[in-house]
Amino acid sequence: MSAIETVHVPLGDRAYDVVIGHGLIASAGARIAPFLARPRVAVVTDETVGALHLAALQAGLAAAGVEMVALTLPPGESTKAWPQFTRTVEWLLEQKIERRDVVVAFGGGVIGDLVGFAAAVLRRGVRFVQIPTSLLAQVDSSVGGKTGINAPQGKNLIGAFHQPTLVLADTGVLTTLTTRDFLSGYGEVAKYGLLGDAAFFEQLERDGPAMAAGDNTARIAAVRRSVEMKAEIVVRDETEQGDRALLNLGHTFCHALEAATGYSDRLLHGEGVAIGCALAFELSARLGLCAQEDPSRVRAHLAEMGMKKDLADIPGDLPDADALIALMGQDKKVVDGKLRFILARGIGQAFVADDVDAHTLRGVLTDALRVVPHTA
Repeated sequence: MSAIETVHVPLGDRAYDVVIGHGLIASAGARIAPFLARPRVAVVTDETVGALHLAALQAGLAAAGVEMVALTLPPGESTKAWPQFTRTVEWLLEQKIERRDVVVAFGGGVIGDLVGFAAAVLRRGVRFVQIPTSLLAQVDSSVGGKTGINAPQGKNLIGAFHQPTLVLADTGVLTTLTTRDFLSGYGEVAKYGLLGDAAFFEQLERDGPAMAAGDNTARIAAVRRSVEMKAEIVVRDETEQGDRALLNLGHTFCHALEAATGYSDRLLHGEGVAIGCALAFELSARLGLCAQEDPSRVRAHLAEMGMKKDLADIPGDLPDADALIALMGQDKKVVDGKLRFILARGIGQAFVADDVDAHTLRGVLTDALRVVPHTA
């Protein structure tokens, strides 16, 4: 049995623990019970996760005498919008969820973001527990209190900061992910090393293939370090006034690419982050900020992991460089009309750049698009 790790997020009276380990769903009831005023929780999940894991969660809750009611939503990014959000809030009200109750978000990033936002606005704020079931959610979206839904104008434009009461990251459920979904989450793991911990990135270069092959000890270690790094940054800058923007390394490119591909299965979020990180290092090198070897090293690791690393790896046509830059203008990280990028002075040395040279940016994208094989 692998060890169970706990990362504490010290946010005063809103502090919480992120518990990481194999088999946590079986003990979910005992872990959640101390926060309950009555032995009952409302669980929101999606059809994919529900079919695989909801019975196990119900058993884990029942073992501690906790009753469960559950709502199952459709899977996919399109769920993270007003219709299913409204459905969720109204269902929680029908279940007579009170301010002292706990709502459980049981799923990947879509469920975590949507349910967290529902908890934030229900009765002006009820407590919620994150049980993230994807690698991407375990290392990123379940920690830090960012919640929200998408708008036609862009991703995550409607939401609130609402910290969870507890996060249970059961690495056992990662075995049910497809290889593509696991590697998508790995894009966010690699991001942490690239933005602020060169030694962690070296560890990933060494242990990443074993992680992908199912090594649970390596998975727990990578999730723990990712969560530690995110927690440190969130504690410094909870509402993204400064340092928290570092967590968006690769994301300005990623969000434009997601918009260009219609938020579809052509490009998963973590795949876009990985490509975005490679492009951010390429842009940094062209601006003379980091060595030319750094973007090559980023791409080499992504290639070794069997991941998308270039625009050419995205199926189908992409718009031209100017159209992609226009999509970047819709990003939340635009400040006073200026594109904010996270650039790097080297592996593990990211920083916020508020006004990037548009000509260099256009050149990076134009060159990247030149090698894209256009479909008929």
